[in-house]
Amino acid sequence: MKLGAWMAAMLVMTTGCATGSPTGAWVASDAVRYRSASPPAFPRASLSEEVAVRKSAPAPSKAPAPRKAPAVAKAPKAKAPAKPRVTPAKQTVAAPAPPANPRERVLATARGLVGQSSVQVNGKRYPADCTALIEATYSQAGVKFRGTIKPGDNGVTAMYRYAQANGRVYTSGRPLPGDLVFFRETYDQNRDGRRNDGLTHVGLVDGVDADGTVTVIHRVKRGVVRYRMNLARPHMARDPKTGEILNDMLRSPAPGQPHVLTGQLFAAFGSVLPSGPAKPVAVAAR
Repeated sequence: MKLGAWMAAMLVMTTGCATGSPTGAWVASDAVRYRSASPPAFPRASLSEEVAVRKSAPAPSKAPAPRKAPAVAKAPKAKAPAKPRVTPAKQTVAAPAPPANPRERVLATARGLVGQSSVQVNGKRYPADCTALIEATYSQAGVKFRGTIKPGDNGVTAMYRYAQANGRVYTSGRPLPGDLVFFRETYDQNRDGRRNDGLTHVGLVDGVDADGTVTVIHRVKRGVVRYRMNLARPHMARDPKTGEILNDMLRSPAPGQPHVLTGQLFAAFGSVLPSGPAKPVAVAAR
């Protein structure tokens, strides 16, 4: 009894624990009891469990047979080089080239700006006014409105003089898409309360309908938009039979007065671009 008590006291002094296994022994046995807390992250059993399963289970006589299955799957690998032949064909699609016709380039640029609050072309931002839209779009055709401005002219009048000197200005006939459209008295530029401001607004023709309604792309306060204009019925906002818009409002009404429409403020068309791929517009004034 005395010998047993003495041996128990010596065990407590060397391990630091009166009951259970020493710390090192607990760590060694933990691997046997371990279960993954997250099976998806750690799907495999511990190494100790795998060894225990291999010792208890009888060795399969045909275990090597399933391992030969990948040898059969090597046959499709011979067809792998055929896949790259399809990939180059999909990557050789060339980007569409810009229109060769200067008029088409101007139209494509203007149509692409519709709905934008500002005018920016090829990384260059233009001022927020109507003439800036024309400068930005016509620059795609190499046209620069320079050399015809006179003292007292505004930007719209300078473009009008350029069209007179380098193309033609006309007020009748069917305009071509891309031609300029000049308007007068769209606002009180000199703020004197009278209609004496001359040319104050410019846009470009987007298209002409069968009934003669012209669609105009221009820059207004809210951005680049499309307006309609019918010179055969300039005082009518809508067709009384169909309800279709003929003329949009271009000038806000004065107190007690009606809206002023595009057809009422039309001044002239101007053409300075070639009418076709190679034939320039004849220089003539009407």
